[in-house]
Amino acid sequence: MDTSHAPLRYRAIWISDLHLGTSGCKAEPLLEFLRLHDADTLYLVGDIVDGWRLKKRWNWPQAHNDVVQKLLRKVRKGTRVVYIPGNHDEFARQYDRQLFGGIEVLLETEHMTADGKRLWITHGDQFDGVIQYAKWLAYLGDQLYTLILMLNHWFNRVRNRMGLGYWSLSQYLKHKVKDAVSFISAYEQVLVNETRRRQYDGVVCGHIHKAELREIDGILYCNDGDWVESLTALVEHYDGRLELLDCSRYSHGTHTEEATAHTTQHIRGQS
Repeated sequence: MDTSHAPLRYRAIWISDLHLGTSGCKAEPLLEFLRLHDADTLYLVGDIVDGWRLKKRWNWPQAHNDVVQKLLRKVRKGTRVVYIPGNHDEFARQYDRQLFGGIEVLLETEHMTADGKRLWITHGDQFDGVIQYAKWLAYLGDQLYTLILMLNHWFNRVRNRMGLGYWSLSQYLKHKVKDAVSFISAYEQVLVNETRRRQYDGVVCGHIHKAELREIDGILYCNDGDWVESLTALVEHYDGRLELLDCSRYSHGTHTEEATAHTTQHIRGQS
C-alpha cells in the first residue's frame, strides 16, 4: 500500500451508514479513506454497526474489525470521535453520554463551523415515518435492499473486470422510482422544518443513503451519504467551507494523490 502521501486534514469529517456486519459494507474503501483523511473531529452519524443484520446472521470479516481499530487509533492520536447511533445500531442509544475506547456516544449533538454556523447532527431515522409507525415494513424493506446490494456487488465485479467504473444499482433505482424520490424529498423537508424550529442554521444527517449538500428554504441540508452505495463523506475545511466528497474510486484500489476523494458539491453558509 502506498504511504507516500500525508493524510488530508479537515476541521471535521462526517460519515454514516457504514453497516459494519453486512456483506454490503465497503470496508476496504472506507479504510483507505480513513487512512488518507484526518480531522480534528470525526462524527459517526449512525448505522455504523448493523445490529439488524447481525441478529439474523453473524458476519464480521477482518476488514470490519480493522475499521473499528482504525477509529480507535484516531482517538489515541488526538481526534475527537463522536458516535451518534441510528436505527440499525439503536442498541447503542442506551449508552448516551458514555465513552467507549475514547469514542463519545451521543443521541444527537451540535457542531459550530469555523464561520459561525450552528449545525444540528442527527442520524435522522426519527423523522422517517416508516421507521416510527411501521417498523415491520422497514424490516421488509431491509431484506429487499440487501438483495439489491448483493446484485450490485456482483454487477460491479463484472464492471471492474471490464475496466469500467463503479455504478450503484440501488441509487439508480431510487432515482427512477417515483415513490422513492417522493420519500427522499419529504424526508429532507421534514428535517429542514425541524432544524428551523430548533433554530439551527443547518442539519447533518444520514439514514436514507442519499448524499446531498444544498440549501433548502434558507437552511443548510447536509446528508453525508453512506458506505454501502455511494461511498461519500462530508467535510469541513478550516475556513468553514463544507464539501461533499465522492470516495467511490477507492473501490478500485487506486491510491495515488489523483485518486483521493474528489468534490461532488461544496457550499459556504450564507450569513
